[in-house]
Amino acid sequence: MGICGSKQNQSKPSKNGSNPPTQPPPPSIRAPSPSKPEPNSILGKPLEDVKTYYTLGKELGRGQFGVTYLCTDKITGQQLACKSISKKKLVTKSDKEDMKREIQIMQHMSGQNNIVEFKGAYEDKMSVNLVMELCEGGELFDRIIAKGHYSEKAAANVIRQIVNVVHVCHYMGVMHRDLKPENFLLGSKDDDAVLKVTDFGLSVFIQGGKVYRDIVGSAYYVAPEVLRRRYGKEIDVWSAGVMMYILLSGVPPFWAENEKGIFDAVLQGHIDFESKPWPTISDSAKDLLRKMLTADPKKRITAAEVLEHPWLREGEAPDDPIDGAVLTRMKQLRVMNKLKKLALKVIAESLPDDEIQGLKQMFENMDTDGSGTITYEELKEGLARLGSKLSETEVKALMDAADQDGSGSIDYMEFVTATMHRYRLEKDDQLYKAFQYFDKDNSGFITTDELETAMREYGIADENCIKEILAEVDTDKDGKINFDEFVAMMRSGTQNPGAKLI
Repeated sequence: MGICGSKQNQSKPSKNGSNPPTQPPPPSIRAPSPSKPEPNSILGKPLEDVKTYYTLGKELGRGQFGVTYLCTDKITGQQLACKSISKKKLVTKSDKEDMKREIQIMQHMSGQNNIVEFKGAYEDKMSVNLVMELCEGGELFDRIIAKGHYSEKAAANVIRQIVNVVHVCHYMGVMHRDLKPENFLLGSKDDDAVLKVTDFGLSVFIQGGKVYRDIVGSAYYVAPEVLRRRYGKEIDVWSAGVMMYILLSGVPPFWAENEKGIFDAVLQGHIDFESKPWPTISDSAKDLLRKMLTADPKKRITAAEVLEHPWLREGEAPDDPIDGAVLTRMKQLRVMNKLKKLALKVIAESLPDDEIQGLKQMFENMDTDGSGTITYEELKEGLARLGSKLSETEVKALMDAADQDGSGSIDYMEFVTATMHRYRLEKDDQLYKAFQYFDKDNSGFITTDELETAMREYGIADENCIKEILAEVDTDKDGKINFDEFVAMMRSGTQNPGAKLI
C-alpha cells in the first residue's frame, strides 16, 4: 500500500491510450484559520494542524525527508495518505523553495489520469503535511510478478500509462526528472487498476529557453544529457524508455558494479538486444526502444510520438508469454533494491536530525556571498574553518564527485547529496548498524533464516528469490553473508543485474 488510490478520472481515452489533459478540479478547500502567517512559515499561510481534519493512522513508508501515514478524512471517512516532512530538515532557502514548488506542481497536475490526486497542504510548527489519495494496489513490479503470466501486450499497457504521464506533464509545462518504477503505484487492487505517478519532489516548471544543469534522478534511469549538465524535458522520455527495457527483459539497459560505472555505460549508450529474451521480442518493441533511448535528445522521439507508435496501439503488441526468466530477474532486481533500501532505512533512522541540520548549516556557512554555490577554495577553507577532519584529497574528491561539469563550483543540493552519500555508505560504523539489524544473533554473519525473517518483516516472503539474492551477495559461497560481503553489496550497483538470462 502506498500513496495514491481513490476514484479514477473517468475521461474517455483516445485511440492510442493517452488522455488529453483536462482542467484539474480545484483542491479541497478548508476554512482558513483566522491567525496570521508566522514569519518563518514555509507555505506562507497560517499554521494548521492536519489532525483537525484528518485522523492519522499507521505508517506506510519512510524516506530521507518524511514519513507517510494512512489518514482518514474526519468528515467523509475517505482513506487517504499523508506525507509528513519535518521542518527541521527544511533548513535552507533552497529546501523551502523546493517544498513549495512540489506542492504547486501537485496542485497543478491534480485531476489528470495516471497522476496522484492532491488534497491539500497543512503546516504546523513541526511539519509540513501533504494529503493525497491512497494507492492501495501496491508497486508496479510487485503486481507484474504476482500475476505470473506476462506478455508484450501487458508491458505495452503499462508503458502506455507511463508515457501518458510524461505527455501530460510536458503538455502542462512540467518536467518530472525522476521517473522510475518506485514512483508509480496502482490505484487499487483491481486487475484493471490505473497506474499513478506519486512523487514530484524533483519536478520543475519548464521555463522556455532555459538549459537545466543540476544532476537529478536515479542512476539507472538518468539520461546522458543530464550527466553532461545540459538538458530539457526530453530526459523524461529516456527514463520511460529505461523502464520499458526493464519491463521487457527484467534488467536495466545500463548497469555496472557502482554508480560511476552505470554513468559511464549510460554515456556509452550501447543497448543489448542480443541476450535472452531479446531475440524473441518483437521488432516493433525494439524499434520503439531505440527511438526512446536515442542519445541525442534533439533526435529522440517525443512523448506524443511514442503514444502514436504501432507497438503501443491497442492490439499491436504480441500477447505471447515472455521468457519466464524475465520475471525471475525482475524479481531479483526488486528484492535486491528492497534489501538495500531496508539497510539504508536503518542507517537513515540512526542519523539524528541535528546531524543532518548541521550538514546543511555547514554549506550555508561556506557560502559567504549567499550566491548558492561554493568554489573548491571556499569548500576547502570552509571545511577547515568548521573543524572538518577531511583531508585535502578527500575535499578534492568530494568536489570532483559533485562538480561533474568542471565549472569549479557546486550548489547546495550537489553538496548535500555527495556528503550524505559519503556519510551513509563510506562509514563502516553506519553500515555495521545496518548489518547488525539483519544479524539478529550477533554471530557476525547473516544467515538465510535471518535474511528471510528481515525481508518478510519488510513485506517480501518469496523464499526462493531470497535464497537467489543471498547466493549473489555470498561471494565466498559459504552459505551466509559476512560484513565484507554486505559492505560490497551496499557500495555497489545491483549485483550484476545485466547477466544474460538463461
